[in-house]
Amino acid sequence: MTNSERASYIRGLMDGLELDPEAKETKVLNAMAELLDDLCFSIEELEDGVAEMADQVDEIDEDLGMLEEDYYGEEDGCDCCDEDFEGNLFEVTCPKCHNTIELNDEMLEEGFIMCPECGEKLEFDLEEDEDSCDCGCEHCKG
Repeated sequence: MTNSERASYIRGLMDGLELDPEAKETKVLNAMAELLDDLCFSIEELEDGVAEMADQVDEIDEDLGMLEEDYYGEEDGCDCCDEDFEGNLFEVTCPKCHNTIELNDEMLEEGFIMCPECGEKLEFDLEEDEDSCDCGCEHCKG
């Protein structure tokens, strides 16, 4: 049962009581029933507006997806690497001076670098973990 239907039901119950239309209590109940009707109508309008907006957002999302596909092309690999780009860049932050450093695959394979800002030795553990990617690309197989 919708809110409007419930408000109508309450209005019907009030009418069935055959209240004196001039009584103060009846006037209060009628005012409350009118307010309830108005609130139900407002809520229905809001729900319709939200549904319409949700449809528009879905259309925008689909359009954006098509634009991304056109612009970036279909992705053939995995989220962890880009096989067509050699020398992937990674960023690390020095825990001592908070300097951000860009690293490539070769630098990572060495296992460590010295922070160019403060000289702190930054070590990298390249062991495969259990949650590693299994996409099958050369980068992930290695």
